[in-house]
Amino acid sequence: MEHLDVLIVGAGLSGIGAAYRIQTRCPDRTYAVLEGREALGGTWDLFRYPGVRSDSDMFTLGFPFHPWKAAKAIADGPSILDYLHETASTYGIDKHIRFGQRVVRASWSSADALWTVETADAAYTCSFLYVCSGYYDYDSGYVVDFDGKNDFQGRIVHPQHWPDQLDYAGQRVVVIGSGATAVTLVPAMAGTAEHVTMLQRSPSYVASRPAHDALSDRMRAVLPENLAHRLIRGKNVVASTAIYNAFRKWPAHAAWLLNSAVAKQLPESIPVDPHFTPRYKPWDQRLCLVPDADLFKALHNGSASVVTDEIDRFTPTGLRLRSGRELEADLVVTATGLRMVALGNIQVTVDERPVAPHDTFVYKGMMLSGVPNLAWCIGYTNNSWTLRSDLTSQYVCRLLNHLTATGTRVCLPEVDPSEYDAPPRPVVDLSSGYIRRAAQILPRQGTQGPWRLRQNYPRDLITLRYNRVDDGVMQFS
Repeated sequence: MEHLDVLIVGAGLSGIGAAYRIQTRCPDRTYAVLEGREALGGTWDLFRYPGVRSDSDMFTLGFPFHPWKAAKAIADGPSILDYLHETASTYGIDKHIRFGQRVVRASWSSADALWTVETADAAYTCSFLYVCSGYYDYDSGYVVDFDGKNDFQGRIVHPQHWPDQLDYAGQRVVVIGSGATAVTLVPAMAGTAEHVTMLQRSPSYVASRPAHDALSDRMRAVLPENLAHRLIRGKNVVASTAIYNAFRKWPAHAAWLLNSAVAKQLPESIPVDPHFTPRYKPWDQRLCLVPDADLFKALHNGSASVVTDEIDRFTPTGLRLRSGRELEADLVVTATGLRMVALGNIQVTVDERPVAPHDTFVYKGMMLSGVPNLAWCIGYTNNSWTLRSDLTSQYVCRLLNHLTATGTRVCLPEVDPSEYDAPPRPVVDLSSGYIRRAAQILPRQGTQGPWRLRQNYPRDLITLRYNRVDDGVMQFS
């Protein structure tokens, strides 16, 4: 059984960033990256649907140590995947990735101060386990069992399992959903399909943004690459943080601002209410980004339309709505959401005691109460994922170096029992359907101190990079 000091689970955005931090900040520790798929890239290798792209700018979604060089700030999936391959190759991270190694079980032994990590066909031991597989189920998305699906004579596709070479040219397409995937698919398919209809039960907040950042382009043209990258990254962090805080403080004003901007971009035939007026406050759910107003352009030229209604049932030729209206379709895309999992669905035990993630609290947004020597890397919901995932990796390195410096082997966060008296809050605190469905699966966050997960990069930057590691909550032995 092979032993490594650190095992990283997942070779996506978080895992590659974690590997770089481990090998540069903890150079004396051996590590490997276990990837369940046969290719690196995580989400950006899994999703292949038309138009797949980032919904954050690449200067913050990209790594701080490897500047994004491409022209578009809002990048397409293949470009992001190329960037991840380039990063892994540039720093030799690809040599540490073990493909086809899906972790199914991880068992901690206090007597040995080791994790035993099992995959389908191998086993490892490690001193520290770092799960960087995010919180989405890679095996299947969320599928609604609509009445009459078997009666439909066309094809039904979920974006997470997009078929290779799917030909929808000249077809009538209905995309069910109103989230980030739906607003990406509709304009991407509209130029090829006969017509694309976005069918939504309720709308989301949508904001248009240029795919190119003109100010950033000018900065990159005159400044050294690394300096320009740092300045652009800082500019975008400040702007996104300020906008988020303002929207949360003045939700009514934010809703008016977003709806007014959308109304100016819609054709007269499509009213902003009800099609783009959500029933929730801005940032109760994630804001949908529309680069270069591509969705609104498709609505203007007639290649796409939007219908706000509920589905009664599938029919042989399409969909019947609760209003009685019928939508004819040759292809239905069910962009109905994702399924969430905790810790990559790994079965975790501590001294033979099963760990139920929902019964734990998250320490500093990364470690679980009562679980030693394990970190879970998750990103922000109100900002680029990488901003927080990289801070988490930097903190893990600080933690590992503290263990070495103090001659200790075990770090264990212990939660104050009073936290159990507060109403439970999931670690991802949004009202989106996919998060509500996972409320009994995800770990909880507490009410104060290191148990509260704040969506605040400047604050986390200070806390995770500069505050003491031995804060009295983390126990070392």
